[in-house]
Amino acid sequence: MTELLSSFLDELLGDVELARLIGTTANCAAMLRFELALARAEADHGLIPQVAASEISAAAASFKPDLALLRQATLKDGVVVPEFVRQLRLHVGEPAGRHIHFGATSQDVIDTALALKLKPVLALFDMRLQAVIAHLDALASTFGKNPVMGRTRMQAAIPITAADRIAVWRDLIMRAKGQLEDVCRQNLIVSLAGPAGTAEKFGGSISGVRQGLASALELSVPDYVPHAARDRIAGLGNWLSQVTGALGKVGQDIALMAQNEIAEVVIEGAGGSSAMAHKQNPVRAEVLVTLARFNAVQLSGLHQALVHEQERSGAAWTLEWMILPQMLNATGTALLHAQNLLASITRLGTVEPD
Repeated sequence: MTELLSSFLDELLGDVELARLIGTTANCAAMLRFELALARAEADHGLIPQVAASEISAAAASFKPDLALLRQATLKDGVVVPEFVRQLRLHVGEPAGRHIHFGATSQDVIDTALALKLKPVLALFDMRLQAVIAHLDALASTFGKNPVMGRTRMQAAIPITAADRIAVWRDLIMRAKGQLEDVCRQNLIVSLAGPAGTAEKFGGSISGVRQGLASALELSVPDYVPHAARDRIAGLGNWLSQVTGALGKVGQDIALMAQNEIAEVVIEGAGGSSAMAHKQNPVRAEVLVTLARFNAVQLSGLHQALVHEQERSGAAWTLEWMILPQMLNATGTALLHAQNLLASITRLGTVEPD
């Protein structure tokens, strides 16, 4: 994708590891995995010759798609799969090549590839959530007894402890982490339903082929046709926004605690100013708020994409492609900033004089 932000912002607003997991190389690898697993499952059920599946698998080891042609064809077709399949068939050669993609449609490839990419992404998020929780536990252990002024509606209320405030942060993040298993269950699924969702070319073999495909890809088989039913994507977006919202709450509280007149937190390595040398800006805390608000805004777009016309929507589906990667990036970036922010805190709460 054409660079939209200055490279100066890459470290501030980007997640390099996440980009590798969902980028072009990962996407091509996931689409290829789908086609190979599909051919093998179809051969196992007599839908294509066994020798064809073997030749497809052997030839695929050296397949390198022409990315320039993929980009050009996507502009024409609105989806990358037709050109990807054309190149793969050409690479494999006849007669085996003609059996590639039998019974499938572009959406089966794209949606299953998404699930394959999401699997390591969600595992990464789970690991990072646990790291954030560990940092919070360390802060509670070190500074939990320190007094903090409890504030309601941004006005002083009654004294509390740092542990009281940390507990609210931790519970928000723990609840989000606890919902991840259900998010995985809903989204790590295969799609195989053919051009209009009826799987008409598979006949009575469709259940077995789906199970074989899912087993090979280590995904599950949904009990519905997922082409135009996009509630799982909206649910994924809800969860991503919940994660960044929880982290944004942490960031907002820390930014307020860092105000000079409050001084309830000290952050090592806080940001500087070009004009005011005395400033110690809580940059990472601010970015957590930014990313939370960004995902909250994008969430409405994913809910717009719930409206698929008839058996497939070009517009709503394309909207998902624009929004979901950005939400994943925002979530990954927020988790990284949260870890670094919490690790840089050298004091939380006020310290009673001796």
